[in-house]
Amino acid sequence: MGETTATLERPGARRLGAIRPGLDPLGSVFAALIGLSLLTLPLMTARPNRIAAGESLMAWSALPPGRVLALGVVLGLAAPLLVLRIGPRLRVVAAGGALVILCLAAGWAADHLTLPGDRYGRVSPDAGWWLGFATAALALGDGLARLSPGPGIRIALLAGSAVLSGLALRSGFWDHLSILREYASRSDTFGREVRTHAGLALSSVAAAAAVAIPASILARPVPAARTALLSILNGVQTIPSMALFGMLIAPLGWIGRTVPGAADLGIAGIGAAPAFVALFAYALLPVAAATVAGLDAVPEPVRDAARGVGMTGRQCLLQVELPLARPAILTGIRIVLVQNIGLAVIAGLVGGGGLGVFVFQGISQNAGDLVLLGALPTVAMAGAAAILLDAVIDLGRGPERRR
Repeated sequence: MGETTATLERPGARRLGAIRPGLDPLGSVFAALIGLSLLTLPLMTARPNRIAAGESLMAWSALPPGRVLALGVVLGLAAPLLVLRIGPRLRVVAAGGALVILCLAAGWAADHLTLPGDRYGRVSPDAGWWLGFATAALALGDGLARLSPGPGIRIALLAGSAVLSGLALRSGFWDHLSILREYASRSDTFGREVRTHAGLALSSVAAAAAVAIPASILARPVPAARTALLSILNGVQTIPSMALFGMLIAPLGWIGRTVPGAADLGIAGIGAAPAFVALFAYALLPVAAATVAGLDAVPEPVRDAARGVGMTGRQCLLQVELPLARPAILTGIRIVLVQNIGLAVIAGLVGGGGLGVFVFQGISQNAGDLVLLGALPTVAMAGAAAILLDAVIDLGRGPERRR
């Protein structure tokens, strides 16, 4: 008996999914939320058209009886498993099963509630589905975090998830869902707006890194310059995003009208120029602060050793200090890239394009699914960027310094 207990307590046994005595506090919360989503909140909403008020339907009304049973069985098995102190692999399986069955339920409900030949009706997930999906996704993330996969595995999981999601969407299984009907009517512009959104976020962060990193390196050794740089950039961060976008319209419009060649470069009061400048300005402080913090964290004995072997100040900076500060700098870039992917939505208000175009069109037309057509890809893009850069940062640390 003692040998069996010892085996179950070994880390390897826990990784394989062994069940230990007691309840998992976080898993209990996840299970309670999944149960709440299925039993007390409507699963789907059916509307006669895209803007009319809809009817909220519980799971047993939105799905055929056999599909309700499948949903109940899978969630009924997943929730108790999350409550128990199971190994992370079994936790991932339980949460992943809950995610899959909820995605299937959305497609089943859309097919069940859409009349043949009805091009105007709209079926969309309601509060119960969103709560269940978000909870299952958090539980899946928790299970993966407990497994602590290496950076290569995380990148592979991200790529696999993207491929599977693309194939699933192309299968047509969810075509009757309202958000995909909105996509179908805008498929010719959707790809362009995604590219515009990603381009604005990536280019503004790249430009900010090209300016903020050298400026921080130069200002850091001089206390007055360092304080002035960080104070100015901090002041920019205090300006509300909507106000900053608006403030840039007049000066950029003047430049576009009066400076020769500026208009040919796309500089104008309305369009991508104010969006890029605002995103660039917001990206400066996190990158500068991360650079300063990373260089400050380099141990002084390391600098003394570099000088002791005859390195010049420039060699010490390029070959010792910056490589050691790289994880901190990349962390700052990760933070600001995720931030700018979200902020780029506002570019739709000033004619800059991007996924914000769908968000603000949906708001003006009172079409919630059109808002989601812009919001959900933005969330997915930000999440993918965070996972990818986290993996890159871990790769840069080396095996001995990873978590």
